[in-house]
Amino acid sequence: MESEESSIRHGRSWGLALVGLTGGAAVALSVITAPFVAPAFRKMCLPYVPATTEQVNNVLQALRGRPGSLIDLGSGDGRIVIAAAHEAKVKSVGVELNPWLVWYSRWAAWKTGVYSSTSFIKHDLWKVDLQKYHNVVIFGVEEMMPELESKLVQELKPDGRVIACRFPLPSWKPVATIGEGIDTIWIYRRPETDIQLENNLKLHETSR
Repeated sequence: MESEESSIRHGRSWGLALVGLTGGAAVALSVITAPFVAPAFRKMCLPYVPATTEQVNNVLQALRGRPGSLIDLGSGDGRIVIAAAHEAKVKSVGVELNPWLVWYSRWAAWKTGVYSSTSFIKHDLWKVDLQKYHNVVIFGVEEMMPELESKLVQELKPDGRVIACRFPLPSWKPVATIGEGIDTIWIYRRPETDIQLENNLKLHETSR
């Protein structure tokens, strides 16, 4: 009987220890991931939702043969930027508001061997000047796409390309789509009307 009671007490001790460990792990996990999740609750800020392998491959397919640099708006853990630098050999920049994700992305780029051809900056994507980039990737939310469209009209290069993931631009007509379901990406060029209007304005200013 004494041996049985001792076994029961021993089992309870292990049970309490296990509860303590799992409870502690849950608290630690919450503390670690809170900075990754918190941006989702800010106005017009992108939540951290990692791109799937299929999404990354679709973006790489859209970049095939494309010259120039790339910027990923809301780059998360950096996987699109790193893949573009590693596979497509494209000089790539990631813009992310979450400092933990920026630091992780830099480490991942170093580990992958593309640290010198990538950069990650902690910055508000609405304040980034897109004029020097040839390729713009965005994993957006539906509510932000109309405002992003306006920004692209003002700043995208005439020969620039936009790759929208998860949600399309509301007014622009895609030149191609790749994938299906949540892995769908939409590829855009600046509408010709906008390019023509910009050229006309430049000609008018030159003739003054």
